[in-house]
Amino acid sequence: MKLLFDFLPLIFFFATYKYAAGHKELGAEWANRYLHGLVSGGPITPAEAPILLATGVVIAVTLVLMVVMKLRGMKLDKLLWANVGIVTVLGLATLWFRNETFIKWKPTGIYWVMALVFLLSERFTGKNLLATLMGGQTDLPRVALKRLTWAWVAFFALMGVLNLWVAYTFSNDIWVDFKMFGGIGLMLVFVIGQAVYLSRHMKEPAAAGAPSTEPSP
Repeated sequence: MKLLFDFLPLIFFFATYKYAAGHKELGAEWANRYLHGLVSGGPITPAEAPILLATGVVIAVTLVLMVVMKLRGMKLDKLLWANVGIVTVLGLATLWFRNETFIKWKPTGIYWVMALVFLLSERFTGKNLLATLMGGQTDLPRVALKRLTWAWVAFFALMGVLNLWVAYTFSNDIWVDFKMFGGIGLMLVFVIGQAVYLSRHMKEPAAAGAPSTEPSP
């Protein structure tokens, strides 16, 4: 379910934007029908419709997922609440002011929150976040663990900067493509690199069902 919370809103955002960008008149009709109370000024134009409609959809999907998780008794950790808060506040600002700059800051906000979590978690909890996430399944020396933690901090900080560079340098179409494929691709490459490094320090689980070496009674 956590994986759905991470990726489903992004998929809906991407699909809505691309469809509305390819059918701008229909997109404007839908945007004016469903978002009119959330947008200031006059009618939404076909040029504005793709990003505003996608923003409305990502807010709705995020809130629905949160409600479903609560109804199923699942705990929403602080990072999920931060995600919901950032999406809702910046998304509503995007709609009301008809300015995509707010929603373009959303990925950067998430990345920088993650960087702060990795940076400050040990100071406030007394535990290294990576060690906690791996559940003790590693013999990684403490010095190396700290280096990997700093690598995560640097990665998230730089991803936040990269998102803003793409957002302010290129068109909405390119930014949406980067948000969908570039961010996920870079994250995948980084995670694979960390996994290769960590694999040399992982503890091997005891073989299940291994025959006993003790004599039979």
